[in-house]
Amino acid sequence: MEHKYWLDLFTGKTWEEFKKHGANVSGFQLRRRRLAAQIHPGDYLICYLTGIGRFIGVLEVKSDCYMDETPLWEDSPFPVRFKVELIYELKPETAIPVHNLRDKLSIFKNLSTPRAWTGFFRGSPAKFKGQDGEIITEAIKEAIGHPVERPYDEKQYWRRPRKFESKVVGNVTIPEEEKIAPESKTGTLPLEKEESNHDEMQWRLLKLGSDLGLDVWVARNDRNRSYNGTPFAHIPRIRKELPRQFDEATNHTIELIDVLWLQGDAIVAAFEVEHSTAIYSGLLRMSDLIAMQPNIRINLYLVAPDDRREKVFTEVNRPTFAKLKPPLAKLCKFISYSELKKGIDDIGDKIRYMKPEFIDSVAELCETDEV
Repeated sequence: MEHKYWLDLFTGKTWEEFKKHGANVSGFQLRRRRLAAQIHPGDYLICYLTGIGRFIGVLEVKSDCYMDETPLWEDSPFPVRFKVELIYELKPETAIPVHNLRDKLSIFKNLSTPRAWTGFFRGSPAKFKGQDGEIITEAIKEAIGHPVERPYDEKQYWRRPRKFESKVVGNVTIPEEEKIAPESKTGTLPLEKEESNHDEMQWRLLKLGSDLGLDVWVARNDRNRSYNGTPFAHIPRIRKELPRQFDEATNHTIELIDVLWLQGDAIVAAFEVEHSTAIYSGLLRMSDLIAMQPNIRINLYLVAPDDRREKVFTEVNRPTFAKLKPPLAKLCKFISYSELKKGIDDIGDKIRYMKPEFIDSVAELCETDEV
């Protein structure tokens, strides 16, 4: 039987609580429900201790996910749950430091920054790529037979999640649209291909909003673009002007957002399509919007290639954005290219009966589990 391998994050405290209650139920945050639904009986959950950065065990999944808020953990209900069996277990002192496997795991390859690998460990569940899950499982089995004791920081083992203070920070300077040179060594697509993907996603979002009966806006500097021979300007319900209820600086920020959905003068949703390696321009526009207008509530979405999900989550949760009020991660959701296309294809002709909230069925909140 071929297993799928998934990351399951624990602190030392939640690991001890998991074992105290029988080690037969694991759970995730409610915002992870859509991703958790992809986990099925027979899959493996690899348990990682965030405080000390070690792999401590493997769980075999025994059920599909279900909802249950019966108290098992003190600090969070983790209501999206699975029946599990603890099949391999190490002790904290014999658990495997993640850095011991850095030469074998793909998450350490082609890093944009030395700590870029940590993005994978910011939320669970997360699906392991390639052979990573098998490599970790085999390392755990080997450590059970030949344990090596290593000291660990008990304070970090028992720590509770940190809480960021929320306070308004100064505005961030917003760059004009930048072009990032292709980086062949990291597998980045040629710039022309990335631009084509960006135009496709922008066009799909504009057409989707229009089909939902909303007015749509395309970024001021993208008005003359087209996709597959169809100019953006020919999409029904596209607006040439935006409502002017904000100050000049806010309006300038809003005008540069890739796609807006509007209902009358109200902005229903804002989308930034990020195809470049940096992923900064859209985030800076969103953060500036929050900083300048902290009392408005606009649904924010970052649309990016599937393989940049971890990069998006890492950047959205940077301290600069976490200190906004409210934090950017609480407002911003991630939509992968594949989920957007699949969602649109699945609804087909039923689009006329859908409400704008449909978009949340293919989106994932960018909040991460504390590590």
